[in-house]
Amino acid sequence: MPDEVFIHESSYVDHGAQLGSGTKIWHFSHVMPGARIGERCNLGQNVFIANGVVIGNNVKIQNNVSVYEGVVLEDDVFCGPSMVFTNVKTPRSAFPRNTSDDYKVTLVKKGASIGANATIVCGVTIGECAMVAAGSVVTQNVHPYALVAGVPARRMGWICACGERLSLIEARAECGHCHRKYELKVDRLQPV
Repeated sequence: MPDEVFIHESSYVDHGAQLGSGTKIWHFSHVMPGARIGERCNLGQNVFIANGVVIGNNVKIQNNVSVYEGVVLEDDVFCGPSMVFTNVKTPRSAFPRNTSDDYKVTLVKKGASIGANATIVCGVTIGECAMVAAGSVVTQNVHPYALVAGVPARRMGWICACGERLSLIEARAECGHCHRKYELKVDRLQPV
């Protein structure tokens, strides 16, 4: 384990977990064996990372988040406080799903943000730089740069890589903050 890793004394990191340099794990957290966490990540208080989870670099996971087997978080992902990932479509106590074949893959692409108390139903992909509003329930894939909100979550607009909301004019947008430019093509926003 790299020397630059910080693990609070109240947390457990099981043998076999991989942690990148500069990563910090705060109070009462647990990282299972087989989890792979990149560099410069920050895991808040009471975070659980399951076996087999893959987390990229510079990922921020706020307090009270459980990242279950089957979830992949690419670089620069933000998970807000108490947001929820699921990993089984039809859970039953009497018929436990306990093999990796039963878990559905959930992919959160580079730069995406998930707001506090949102729920991400397993098997979806949240596109690059997308933003899920606080309290939303995501039941289907989210396009890159989409801003989604509600129960179930629906697209409410578009968002820049820097996090500012975009206004489209004739299928084009320029961020008023960072001046990145975008173009809408077949219902997908793309950087120009």
